[in-house]
Amino acid sequence: MTQDRIVAVGFLTSADLRLLGERFDRYFPVEHEDVFTDLLSELDKIEATPFGKGVSIQRKSPV
Repeated sequence: MTQDRIVAVGFLTSADLRLLGERFDRYFPVEHEDVFTDLLSELDKIEATPFGKGVSIQRKSPV
């Protein structure tokens, strides 16, 4: 039996889940958003640019 390969991880709002619909059921609710503060701060430093089917990630220059 082969396993599905993970191709994306994301932070979704309740509105995002509504848009995805009830068939999207493989998510893990977050009780305390503040546990991701440091991670989100680091992700904010990355500029994502569409690149074909994926995304090209480039770090923003320090201001």
